[in-house]
Amino acid sequence: MGGLPQQSWWDRFQELLDDQNEWPAEYLFKFIAPSSEREALRAVFGHYPVTIRESRKGNYISLTARMEVQSSDEIIAIYKAAARVRGVIAL
Repeated sequence: MGGLPQQSWWDRFQELLDDQNEWPAEYLFKFIAPSSEREALRAVFGHYPVTIRESRKGNYISLTARMEVQSSDEIIAIYKAAARVRGVIAL
């Protein structure tokens, strides 16, 4: 994600989430990060199960997590926490 977007971006994103979902809802998160950041990205999801796959050369990982969330606030909190992981890209 290359750092945190401005607050106006998060506000628009939250509006879209609230318009398109009824809470609670299941939400799919997907991220790519350098392999060296595997544990940092995994830690964003706490006890929730995630699927991690390595790239062909092993330089990157992809992480997928499907979670039931209670509100758009939870989704945004996950994205903001993941944005602190060096080199992470949200898909």
